[in-house]
Amino acid sequence: MGAIDAVTTTGNTAALCESVGLARATLYRRRQPARVSTPIVRAPASRALGPAERQAVLDVLHSARFVDQSPAEVQATLLEEQTYLCSTRTMYRILDAAQEVRERRDQARHPAYAKPELVATAPNQIWSWDITKLKGPIPYVYYSLYVILDLFSRYVVGWMVAAHENARLAERLIDATCRKQGIGPHHLTIHADRGAPMRSKLVAELFSDLSITASHSRPRVSNDNPFSEAQFRTFKYRPEFPDRFGAIEHARSVSRDLFAWYNDAHHHSALRYLTPADVHYGHAVATLALRHRTRVAAFAAHPERFVQGPPRLETLPTAVWINPPATSTAQDAPGTTIVTPADPQHGGIDGSHVTLEDQSTALIHTAVESLQ
Repeated sequence: MGAIDAVTTTGNTAALCESVGLARATLYRRRQPARVSTPIVRAPASRALGPAERQAVLDVLHSARFVDQSPAEVQATLLEEQTYLCSTRTMYRILDAAQEVRERRDQARHPAYAKPELVATAPNQIWSWDITKLKGPIPYVYYSLYVILDLFSRYVVGWMVAAHENARLAERLIDATCRKQGIGPHHLTIHADRGAPMRSKLVAELFSDLSITASHSRPRVSNDNPFSEAQFRTFKYRPEFPDRFGAIEHARSVSRDLFAWYNDAHHHSALRYLTPADVHYGHAVATLALRHRTRVAAFAAHPERFVQGPPRLETLPTAVWINPPATSTAQDAPGTTIVTPADPQHGGIDGSHVTLEDQSTALIHTAVESLQ
């Protein structure tokens, strides 16, 4: 054990000396005056082209004959004509000195997309909508499930199942959902990805007519529409969700039951395990108060079982963000929730609000399925 202790002590002493030496070297280096770097001027190489020769090469490359050709092609053509000006690499150097070297083919110019930063402090301020595919009875047959989700309450305010993605169907669904929820002008922002129905002219014109602000995800970014994606995952991982749907009517029937469960019975972890309907229709405060009274009664009966002290009243987040700014506080910080009075229309979107053409009616059966 003595030998091991000696080796350990020696190693620790060496490490300490090395640290002291590094600190001393840093101190001495900082004490030295700043050195003024003098640029090194190199004499031109004896084999370099002179200014006149360089200009002659540049004039040849600028000529109408060679202006659209690469230096390699120019070099090959001149050699066949028994003319040698310089090497191909030297041509590139001369063009680079004149800032004329770039990709000459047409290239896609992608604009700089700003990250969408959206915040909701109450229901019906921001909606997120998306379309997911449902497997049909045979391979390569899919149905399209349209879902509109309220960002603050996670409540599904509108949905439908159709045979395919269609901008006109999306327009009818959004219009009917806005009517059901009583959305006023300049009150709502709808966020979506950059799919064809989301960016269609019909939907854009509807937003303009209803004074709705449109927001879109950045291209090729997977985290700009997280709430709709999370809802799809919850929906598709339910035991009742089949591997395939036998027909479009089967898809609508299953979806109707699942959305009724999601809105009215599913206790959402981001909502202090309240249901989306409780938050969306203003019952959150009463429900949280009832839970608190139950805990307080249990504490009064057996205070020794509450090792962290008396129970505290739970509160909902005051704000829900999509891409919160880096300078803001954490998303879903605890605070007092802002709720709205109960909606007398809670129970579904009336299909009579939607007027579809005959072929559209045949496709979706009912433009907006009833939300129980």
